[in-house]
Amino acid sequence: MKLIGMLDSPYVRRVAVALQLMGVPFKHQSLSVFRGYAQFREINPVVKAPTLLFDDGEVLMDSMLILQYAEKLAARSLLPAEPAALRRDLRLTGLALAACEKAVQIVYEHNVRPPEKVHQPWMDRVHEQLRAACAALEKELAEAPLAVGADGGELTQAGVCTAVVWKFIQDLVPDSAPAADYPTIAAFSEVAEALPAFKAAPHGDGTYPVA
Repeated sequence: MKLIGMLDSPYVRRVAVALQLMGVPFKHQSLSVFRGYAQFREINPVVKAPTLLFDDGEVLMDSMLILQYAEKLAARSLLPAEPAALRRDLRLTGLALAACEKAVQIVYEHNVRPPEKVHQPWMDRVHEQLRAACAALEKELAEAPLAVGADGGELTQAGVCTAVVWKFIQDLVPDSAPAADYPTIAAFSEVAEALPAFKAAPHGDGTYPVA
């Protein structure tokens, strides 16, 4: 099966890292939903990244759904089994994904919409939501750090998502969430980014696996 989408998308990269951690083999095609729109549409008419393409031509969309399917293939989950731990991991994942959504909105507003069409009150709200999600995540991690492990074996979905989203924010909209304001997230993400699964699928326009 093949993962379609660029690793500069936090959603695509989240899947690429998680599949490695679960031991699910995959190929990767770095394809832009913008520059490669026509080619992407031939694979998936919805043109949504990430797309998981199967050998029979069937496609699966959305990072969360792709990871649910991958868990069945791997007979392993990156989510904790114990209810209280599971609830926390899902809560942290939700915060990271909320921050991701707002960061993506900021990128699109500045890179896709003409400057004269940007509605500043809306953008102020989006920035506020991004900072609120990061602040809540920072507080949670400061009170109870997420495990990493030397090889990433202790990483959960929350850990993968947090690190991937933080890298996206810092590379594309760093002024919206300055690293100095969220030192715990920054420190955690630095450790995660040094792991093989992250280094093999770095944020950018490359193709997994990067040697």
